[in-house]
Parts: sequence; C-alpha cells; structure tokens
Amino acid sequence: MAARRIMRIAERQARSLRPLPRPAQRIGQWRVAQGFAPSTAGYGPLRDLPDWSFVDGRPAPLWKGQLRRLQEDEAFARRAVKLSQVLDAAAERGEPEGVPSPGLRPKGSQRRPVRTSTDQ
Repeated sequence: MAARRIMRIAERQARSLRPLPRPAQRIGQWRVAQGFAPSTAGYGPLRDLPDWSFVDGRPAPLWKGQLRRLQEDEAFARRAVKLSQVLDAAAERGEPEGVPSPGLRPKGSQRRPVRTSTDQ
C-alpha cells in the first residue's frame, strides 16, 4: 500500500516535470499575422474612424479618446520634426553626429571627482 502511494507521488512529480504542450496561438499573435494591430485598441479603421455620421453627411463629433489620440499624435509629429531640424542644423554647421554636446559629462573612469564642501 505504501509502495503504491509512493509510486503515485512519483508519477505526479514526473508529470509536473514534463514540458507543457505549446499553448494555442494568442489572439494578438494571430492579429499581427493577419496584418492587424496586436489589440483592438491599436491603430486602424475601427479605432480611428467615426462609428456613425449624421444623415445629412456631417461627421460625428470626436470622442474624448479620439481627441486625446489626435493630440498625442500631433505632439509626437511635432517632436519628430523638431529633432529632425536640430540634426539638419548640426549637419549644416559641420558638427559630426557622434560628438557629445558640451552639456554632457563623461561616465565611468573618465569622470572627474565631485567636490564637496569638506574638500575645500
């Protein structure tokens, strides 16, 4: 009887050590494979286009989430343009892109010791 119990325990432990079967493909992976956004909240017509419009053809007013996304997208685009202009200006001045600006400090062994009030 004790031997059976020990065998059952050993079988349970052996089952727990077996590799689990591969889980089914997740919905997000399937959506990406089909060319969609990973989630329904991602980019695309279901998120970006209005759900309805007036009968006379006027568009529906934008929702809060749509307004927020538009503002975020606009801020992102403005930042990209600004950074691109900074790089273009640096290229016109002849500064190589790899040279650090004077405001940056070296790290590690090149770093100068910080003076404290007790050092003076």
